[in-house]
Amino acid sequence: MSALLVTGIGELVTFDPAHGDLDGIVRDAAVLGVDGRVVWTGPAASAPREDADEAVDVEGAAVIPGFVDAHTHLVFGGDRSDEFAARMAGRPYTAGGIRSTVAATRAATDDELRRRLARFEAELHRQGTTTFEVKSGYGLTVDDEARLLRLARGVTEETTFLGAHVVPAEYADDPDAYVGLVTGPMLDACAPLARWIDVFCETGAFTVEQSRRILRAGAARGLGVRVHASQLGPGDGIALAVELDAASVDHCTYLTDDDVERLAASNTVAGLLPGVEFSTRHPYPSARRLLDAGATVALASDCNPGSSFTSSMPFCIALAVREMGLTPTEALRAATVGGAAALRRGDVGHLRPGARADLVVLDAPSHIHLAYRPGVPLVARTLRS
Repeated sequence: MSALLVTGIGELVTFDPAHGDLDGIVRDAAVLGVDGRVVWTGPAASAPREDADEAVDVEGAAVIPGFVDAHTHLVFGGDRSDEFAARMAGRPYTAGGIRSTVAATRAATDDELRRRLARFEAELHRQGTTTFEVKSGYGLTVDDEARLLRLARGVTEETTFLGAHVVPAEYADDPDAYVGLVTGPMLDACAPLARWIDVFCETGAFTVEQSRRILRAGAARGLGVRVHASQLGPGDGIALAVELDAASVDHCTYLTDDDVERLAASNTVAGLLPGVEFSTRHPYPSARRLLDAGATVALASDCNPGSSFTSSMPFCIALAVREMGLTPTEALRAATVGGAAALRRGDVGHLRPGARADLVVLDAPSHIHLAYRPGVPLVARTLRS
């Protein structure tokens, strides 16, 4: 048994209502973790020091739960910086650039993809992310989609089969035949390697009818459901996600009143990806509108080479506060508790007893500095269970 006591915490954000409210903020605090699980949090003066094998004094720093990034696309080849530069010069974003990444990914070796993925994993941890999801979707053949999921499983248990990212060029004249491939041989190869299935339900990608067919096929194989929807314009993807009890529907950039009502009445989390709006210049969705209606909101990076090439959850928090109507504490909750809900995980995103002892020590006295000092590397240390 290994027991670590983290003490000298100026501000501890637990999201444990046992400490008085939903946020569970404790001043002059300590945390005791045993074998990678939280067993006690509270005032440092009451800490069970005798139970600790090791103690770490963070000298007044703030400590928060590790970030939970529930939407990333980290296994890919190539580079799309020229596309970004063109977009910043005025060219609008469309989903078509995904196909250029597909070509580069198919051409990359396993070792090349694995090395890049390892760099991303280290980058996430340096910025305080301790749990993250990774999608396939840049292979779009049976062998390549399975290959990407095998690589992703080397860094996370939260893997998502996204064979329905776009219709590849070779099926451009017969998209329904590609849907048949996704729901047949590709699903057979990928289901054992994935926890989730996802689809890009959007104009230029997959229709609602195609998306429903794909998601139902995945659910029948035991995969949880996730959906990309309403990124490029309003549509029926959010209604489909709620219909199928999806764990999350992500983007939600263009929300109707009916969409908001559906989400508020459901178990489906609204996954907001502010890095996308930053990069594409689409309007930011209103997280305030969703929260006020009673919906659950998650923040995620959507780290990908085309529309959001950031892995920084602190950056996403700052954008959500500045552009989406969240308070700093609400944004932190969305990046931790909300992300855990989007993955239907009860063991991460908070520091209640029994949770994984995933802690982030900030080079700051308060979590508010994540939004107050945007762009500053405030994560001093990431402790993962």
